[in-house]
Amino acid sequence: MRIKIINPNTTWSMTEKIGACARSVARPGTEIVAVSPAMGPASIESHYDEALAVPGLLQEIAAGEREGIDGYVIACFGDPGLMAARELARGPVVGIAQAAMHVASLVGTRFSVVTTLSRTIGQARHLAQAYGMDRFCANVRACEIPVLELEAPGSKARERIVDECRRALEQDGSDTIVLGCAGMADLCAHIGQVLGVPVVDGVAAGTQLVESMVNLRLQTSKRGELASPPAKPMEGLLEGFTIAPTAPALKRAA
Repeated sequence: MRIKIINPNTTWSMTEKIGACARSVARPGTEIVAVSPAMGPASIESHYDEALAVPGLLQEIAAGEREGIDGYVIACFGDPGLMAARELARGPVVGIAQAAMHVASLVGTRFSVVTTLSRTIGQARHLAQAYGMDRFCANVRACEIPVLELEAPGSKARERIVDECRRALEQDGSDTIVLGCAGMADLCAHIGQVLGVPVVDGVAAGTQLVESMVNLRLQTSKRGELASPPAKPMEGLLEGFTIAPTAPALKRAA
């Protein structure tokens, strides 16, 4: 089984860390391919960043389909381009926010999301609502740590994240923590040990969910909304994203 973990930003040190976290939970025989797109933002901290990250993400999905990848994890807590990726992919595609929230709802009754910057709180709340998780989501909290600071030598990010998780448990009435950034994946075990509650990292949760779906022989439905995108030309910078007609369609047209 080959699972592609796509970090939609272009910071390779973070991609390497995310890949290591995925490999630490993957089953024997599962190959983890961790990648960043060739184009896009260095970090994703706004709607603008997220929109510009999607084309590079979709390029990686298309490449994975040519390479015979069995399933995908989108390793950004905004789950950018998730539905478009599912249109392109045969196998399962899981976003880490959706994975983490669903797993958290199975190990506790209320979870708090602890993320990076307060400007991303609204997006996390929107996803909780869209995924039907708002009744489990007690709060979304920010540590006011830029994503790239998680990679900075000597950063106090770990201590600040632990402190915010502790406040979440004390003030929100939550019993479970969801880490709201793929760059926090390596902190999961440490925070769980310090606080003594389930701490869910979406990279690990997404990896194991994709493994399970592949083992169950479940692929993305191609009936209705998630059918392959209709063939049409693209112009300008997006010319390389043109969807060509399939061979059967060409034969019918002839």
